[in-house]
Amino acid sequence: MADKNTHTITLGKSAISFELTDWAEQANGAVLVRAGDTVVLVTAVMSKQPLENLAFFPLTVEYEERFYAAGRILGSRFMRREGRPSDDAVITARLIDRAIRPLFPKWLNREVQVITTCLSWDAQNDPDIMGLMGASLALSISNIPWQGPVGVVRVGKIEGELILNPTYEERAKSDLDFVLAGALDNGEVAYNMIEAEAQEVPEDIFQQALEFAKPHLSSLIELQQDIVKKSGAKKIPDPEKARDVALEQECGEFLRDKLATALFSGEKKTRMESANEIKRELAYFIESKYPGMNKAGYAKDFFEEELDRAVHRAALKEQKRVDDRKPEETRELSAKVALLPRTHGSGLFLRGQTKTLSLLTLGAPGDQRLLEGMEFIGKKRFMHHYNFPPYAPGEVKQLRGPSRRDLGHGMLAEKALLPVIPTVDQFPYTIRIVTEVISSNGSTSMASVCSSSLALMDAGVPITRPVAGISMGLMLDENGKTHTLLTDIQGPEDHHGDMDFKVAGTTKGITAIQLDVKVRGITAEIFKEALGGAKKTRNHILENVMARTIPEARKELSPLAPRIFVLKINPEKIGLVIGPGGKTINKITDETGVTIDIEDTGEVFITSLDANMGQRALDIVRGIVKEVEAGEEYTGKVTRIMDFGAFVEVLPGKEGLVHISRLANYHVKNVGDIVKVGDIVPVKVVEIDNQGRINLSLKDAREPKQ
Repeated sequence: MADKNTHTITLGKSAISFELTDWAEQANGAVLVRAGDTVVLVTAVMSKQPLENLAFFPLTVEYEERFYAAGRILGSRFMRREGRPSDDAVITARLIDRAIRPLFPKWLNREVQVITTCLSWDAQNDPDIMGLMGASLALSISNIPWQGPVGVVRVGKIEGELILNPTYEERAKSDLDFVLAGALDNGEVAYNMIEAEAQEVPEDIFQQALEFAKPHLSSLIELQQDIVKKSGAKKIPDPEKARDVALEQECGEFLRDKLATALFSGEKKTRMESANEIKRELAYFIESKYPGMNKAGYAKDFFEEELDRAVHRAALKEQKRVDDRKPEETRELSAKVALLPRTHGSGLFLRGQTKTLSLLTLGAPGDQRLLEGMEFIGKKRFMHHYNFPPYAPGEVKQLRGPSRRDLGHGMLAEKALLPVIPTVDQFPYTIRIVTEVISSNGSTSMASVCSSSLALMDAGVPITRPVAGISMGLMLDENGKTHTLLTDIQGPEDHHGDMDFKVAGTTKGITAIQLDVKVRGITAEIFKEALGGAKKTRNHILENVMARTIPEARKELSPLAPRIFVLKINPEKIGLVIGPGGKTINKITDETGVTIDIEDTGEVFITSLDANMGQRALDIVRGIVKEVEAGEEYTGKVTRIMDFGAFVEVLPGKEGLVHISRLANYHVKNVGDIVKVGDIVPVKVVEIDNQGRINLSLKDAREPKQ
C-alpha cells in the first residue's frame, strides 16, 4: 500500500477526509472518503476502447451497501448476503449520476463506471453525499475527461436555524432535507443537482438555504482543485474529430425550412413525429448518395444538433414552443376521481398527452412493508409505486421489473406526499398507491403527485392538504447570458432543453424538489425564478383543477375498504391476548375472520372487512384484558357443573365460581336443578379473594334465574 495522501476539510460540525488510495490500483481513479466512522470507497473506471454510433453517453453509476458496514448479518436466511440493490441504494446512485453526468464532454464515447461502496457506517454520517464527493474527486484525479469537480452539501433546518450536513438524528427533527451540488462556472457556483424534501416549506427558505450552502460548496470545489493540481492528473485528449463541412452543407440544404415547418406548423400533437420522419428521410438521402461510407450516422447527429438549435432559438428569440404555448402556459389540464368499481380510491390526472392513473389500497397495519437494510430496519406504512409501461410513449419493449427510473420517480412522489399523510394515531391504515402512466409526453412524475393526491381524497384518507407538482424547463443561449423559463415542459423540451426542475407542494409550501440539468449548472437567480413560476402554476392546479374535482377528502371510507378497530391495552397483558402458543388469538381470528396486529406498546389493531365481526373481536379482546372488580355484574356462560357450585365465564378466558349457596334465595340440593352447562345467566361479583379467584352470586344479580 502506498503512503497515505489525505486531505481534510471541516463542514459544519464534521471533518471530512479524502484519501487518494491505491487499494483499487487498477481503477482510473479511487478515493476513500471518511466522516466520523462512515467510510466509502469510490472508484471510477473508463473502458480502453471507444464505442461507435452511440445515441447516448454510456455512464453507469452504482451504490453498493454492505451489511458488514453496519455490523449486521442480514439477507435471506438461505443466502445471508446482499442481493439486488435496495430502493435507497438506487436513489443514492441516481443522485450521484445526476450531478456528474452533465460534466462529461459530448465527444466522449467510452464506457465510464463509477461505483461507491460503503465500507463502514456509524449511523450518524450519511454515505450518500460522501459518495458524490468521492465520485467527483475520483473522476478529477483520473485520466477520464470530466469537467468537474463538484461540491455537494446537505442543509437542514431545526427551529428556524439552518444547519450544515445534519446527522440522521438532526434530520428527523428538521423541516427541510436539502441536498445540492454545484460546479464553478466563471468563478461562480452553478447548481447542477438538487434533491429536497420538506414539511411544506416556503420558497424563500429554500433561497436562504441555497445562499447558506454556497460558500461551503466553493470550499469543497477549491479543495478538490488543489488536490488535482498536486496529483498532476492528465486527461486523455479530445480526439478532435474533423467536421465534415461539405456533408453538413448538404444536410443543411436538404433540411432548409423543413425542420422549422415540422416543429411549428400543422398538428401540434404529431410535430415530433413529423420531425423524426424528416430525420429518417435525411439519413436515407445521405446513405443513397454515399452508400457504404457510414455518413448516415453523421447526418443523424447533425440533425439532432439542428433540432436542438431550432428549439432553443424559437424559445429564446420568439418565445415560441413546439405546441404553440407561451413560455409560462401549461397544457390543457383536467382530472377525475372514483373511476374503478373495486379500488378503495382512484384519481386520473391529465396534462396534455400526459395521463397518470393512481390507484389506492388501504390495508391492515400488518400490511406494512418490512425494511431490512444497512441503514434502516423497520416498517413503512405509506408507499407510492410508479409504473411506466412501454405503451405510455407508444413503444414496444419487453416487460421487466421496475427500472431505476420507475423507482426514482416513485420515491420522488412518495416524498412529496408524505408530509400530508395522517399519523398512525389519526389513521392506522397501511396506505399503498400505485401510479400507472397510461400516456406520456413529459412530466409524468409530477402528474403522478397530482393523481395520487386525488386518489387519497377519493379514498377518504384525511390528508392535511392536497399536493400538486409541476416541471419547469430552461432554454439557455450558447453564452449563458440569456434564458427563457418554460412552465410544464413536455417530452421534446425535456430532451432538448437544459433543465428539468420538478417542484411539488401544497398551497402552504414545498414538499419536494428535484433538479436535473444538461448544462454546467444554473444560477441562484434562475433557481429563484423557477420556484416562483412553479408556485404560481402549482396553486393554479390545486385551486382550479383538483379542488373542483374533489374539494376535500371524503368523510366516509369506501365500503370495500377494511375497518380497523384500535384498542390500547397494558403491555403486560399482551400474552393473555396471544395465549399459549397463540391459542387465544388464533381462536379469535378463526371465529371472526379478522386480522389482529399487536404492537409492543400495547396497541391492538383489529382489521376486518365485516364491521360487525370487527366489533365482536374487539369486545372479546376487551374482555380478555379487562380486570374483574367486586360489585360488577355480568352475563356469563355456564362452563362446568360441580357438586359445590357452577363455574361461569364472565369474560373471555375468565371464570368465576357460583357457590351452591348463592344459586338461589332458597336451599338448593343439586346444582343441576338450577343451571346447566351452556346456560347464559346474570351474575354478580361478590369478591375476589387473595389468590385472585372470582366468587360470583346468581341470587344477588338483578335478574336471578329461579
